[in-house]
Amino acid sequence: MTTVFDDRACELGEGPLWHPERQQLFWFDIMGKQLLTRRGDQQESWTFGEHVSAAGWVDHDRLLIASETGLWRFDIADGSRELVVALEADNPVIRSNDGRADPWGGFWIGTMGKNAEKAAGAIYRYYRGELRQLVPGITISNAICFAPDRSCAYYTDTTTRRIMRWALEAETGWPVSEAETFLDLNDAGLNPDGAVVDAEGSVWVAQWGASRIAAYTPDGQFLRACEFPAQHTSCPAFGGPDLSTLYCTTAREGLDAQALEAEPRNGMTFASERAGKGQAEHRVIL
Repeated sequence: MTTVFDDRACELGEGPLWHPERQQLFWFDIMGKQLLTRRGDQQESWTFGEHVSAAGWVDHDRLLIASETGLWRFDIADGSRELVVALEADNPVIRSNDGRADPWGGFWIGTMGKNAEKAAGAIYRYYRGELRQLVPGITISNAICFAPDRSCAYYTDTTTRRIMRWALEAETGWPVSEAETFLDLNDAGLNPDGAVVDAEGSVWVAQWGASRIAAYTPDGQFLRACEFPAQHTSCPAFGGPDLSTLYCTTAREGLDAQALEAEPRNGMTFASERAGKGQAEHRVIL
C-alpha cells in the first residue's frame, strides 16, 4: 500500500536516507536548499545558503551532507556544519546531485550543471581523507548504489538512459577495469534517476517522468514496478524497522500549472509498505 509519507511538496525532492540508528528518514529539496525529516508526526527542516542534495550517516547525531561547494559534517541536534572537503567550490556552474555511502565507509557523490549543462559534472569518491574524481563529463549524475556482496557499484548519466555497472576492488572499494552497461533503457524511453540495491542484489531505480520505481534483477531483467501518484519520481530508499518500506522522493520541477492542479501530490514524499527487503545504509567513516 502506497501512502503520502510527508505532504511538503518539494520542487526537486532527492537523496532519501534511512538512518539505521535513529530509525528516521532524511531527504532534500535541492531547489529549496533544504534538508527535511520527520520524527513521528513532527515535520522538521534545515535551510542552507546553497544547494544540498545527498547524505550519509556518520553516527547517531551527525550526517555527511553534499552541497554545491563541499562535503560537510552536519550536527542534527544544533544544525551546525563543518567542512570536510571542498567539492569544486570554485566552479559556480555546478552543484551536487546524487550520492551514497559505500560498503567500505567511503562516500560517492555526483555533480551536474545547475542548468544541466552538457558534460559539466562528474562522479567522485571520498575515502580516508581523499576526494578522487572517478568519472568526468557527466551531464546528470544519478543511480549511485552498491551490490550487497560488495562486488560492484552502479551509476548513470540520466541523459544516456543507461545504468552502468563497475567492478570494485574487494579490500578498498576502488573501481577496477572499465564500467559496463548494466541496463539500457533507450528502447523503452525511460529516464533513470536515483537508485538503490535491495538485500538480494536487485536494483530499484526511479524513472523520471514515469510515476514509478522499477526493480531489475542482478542480471538486468525487469522484476516489477511500484507506481506512485507523482509524475517525476526521483530517488528510492528502503527503511522502516525491517527495511521493507520503500520510500520515494518526487519533484514538481518541469511540471506546468495544469499538471500540478490535476495532481497536487507531485513533489511529496511517499512510502510503499512491504515493497521488498532493503539493505541498511552504510556508515560513512571520517
